[in-house]
Amino acid sequence: MAARLDSADDLSALVALRRRSYDLLRLRPGTTVVDVGTGTGRAVAELFGYGVRAIGVDTAEDMIGVARRRYPHADFRMASAYRLPFRDMDVTGYRADKVFHQLSNPVAAISEAVRVLAPGGRIVLAGQDWDTVAIEGDDTTLTRRIVQARADTIAHPTIARTYHELLRDGGFGEIESDTHSLVFTDTLAVEMLHGFAHAARKTGAVTQAESRTWLDEQRRRALDGHLMLTVPLFIAAGTA
Repeated sequence: MAARLDSADDLSALVALRRRSYDLLRLRPGTTVVDVGTGTGRAVAELFGYGVRAIGVDTAEDMIGVARRRYPHADFRMASAYRLPFRDMDVTGYRADKVFHQLSNPVAAISEAVRVLAPGGRIVLAGQDWDTVAIEGDDTTLTRRIVQARADTIAHPTIARTYHELLRDGGFGEIESDTHSLVFTDTLAVEMLHGFAHAARKTGAVTQAESRTWLDEQRRRALDGHLMLTVPLFIAAGTA
């Protein structure tokens, strides 16, 4: 998992998205920022370069372990988006990247963000819309079924397109929204496509034979330079 996250984090589109999220936080040296769902801690390490006190939280003990080994001087804690380890109005920045689609109760997570953010603090949410992933395939009907089946395994597959609404309803002001696209055209995407096919097969949306045929085609496309996987990304920010 850590290796897959590293490969994704190195993509130029995701590097640009992280930088955009830091800009939207309006970082000021000496302030405190929490990175929710920090994973291997890349964002926390990068935020230190802006002179802020960055704290990474995650519910995955193995990811926190990786982050602590990689960045031993940084602050990483086991915590969920629903119960952050801070007092009321204790932080000036809140960042959650590719997290909210996994949450069972995004509204409760927003309420917790409101609690820990000081007045004037900034929140930034970033993530993908699983329902509008675009994959080129010879059999468009089969490809649509696979994409839809994968989206249906996500708790909130379309949450990213509602970030603006979530922040507005949560009481945030100065809301800014933007979209980006993550494009894969080579073998790096094949492992991701395995996940799509596996989910579709597991849910019964496709047969094992259909899954195998589709993956064989995608591998050929990757080798021939014809693969096209596009993931829409949304980012939104607001002021407490």
